[in-house]
Amino acid sequence: MFFDGPADNSLVSGANLGDSQLANAWLPAGPALLFCPADRPERYQKALDRADVVILDLEDAVSPANRAVAREALIANPIDPDRTIVRINPAGTGDYRRDLAAVSETNYRVVMQAKSEDVASILDTAFQTIALIETPLGATRANDIAATSTCIGLMWGAEDLVAGLGGTSSRFGPDEPRAGEYRDVAAWVRSMVRIAAAAHGKFAVDSVHLDIGDVDGLIDEVRDAVALGYTATACIHPSQVEHIRAGYQPSEESIAWARRVIDGSAEHNGGVFSLDGQMIDGPVLRQAEVVLSRLTERPTVNAEDS
Repeated sequence: MFFDGPADNSLVSGANLGDSQLANAWLPAGPALLFCPADRPERYQKALDRADVVILDLEDAVSPANRAVAREALIANPIDPDRTIVRINPAGTGDYRRDLAAVSETNYRVVMQAKSEDVASILDTAFQTIALIETPLGATRANDIAATSTCIGLMWGAEDLVAGLGGTSSRFGPDEPRAGEYRDVAAWVRSMVRIAAAAHGKFAVDSVHLDIGDVDGLIDEVRDAVALGYTATACIHPSQVEHIRAGYQPSEESIAWARRVIDGSAEHNGGVFSLDGQMIDGPVLRQAEVVLSRLTERPTVNAEDS
């Protein structure tokens, strides 16, 4: 299911990769990752047609009573394994073992482990694994989890995290200052997940924006995720895909700036130079390279409900 050995450093831009990174590790085909309940096989291909990657969910999107049916559907209704992640239940549960057995009967090779909390459980999957950091214990161990050889990426989740804290909301309410923004603890975990992923050369996926109608809020979060080097953002509705893709696609102005930076660096043999009054050195050059690395051409999304 995975490859041992050192990785190609080009897999994650700017990352300092070591032995914790798999060779030929899977990467998302694009920035929009759409959840789809695994007990709704009629939606599998529709979701994949609308997004860059589909996350077939055997956990929260499926009631415990329907999980056996969901696993049967997963096996019987294959879609493109290169663009599919299977979210499995937390380690230590009966559903977790049954989920892994079902995935092993498919061509899928990437799983997302819900409520990841320790290194052993990531190694135990024997698949390339995206660790979903969404509990207090998982948050305290994010760095160690990211260093695990079979961990290819991290995602974080706000609502389970807050529930584990004994709290009631991950965001400030409409009558509070900073309405709609993440509360400080949730924002801290979001930051820690990004830092842990970068420290070990793994990609990071930003959490879902649950308020489907809050397009402005989604756009703001995507813009921030891009600025912090997130690779992708997960979503729960096809209408969110176009906003995520647009946010990860650099503007014409930033593309022009990045090309001028790179051209200027070549003219100055990689040395420090000035561009429009800004000093351009190594870190700024790498930022320009990241801008151009996000250039993609993607089809128009049909935003109908899948």
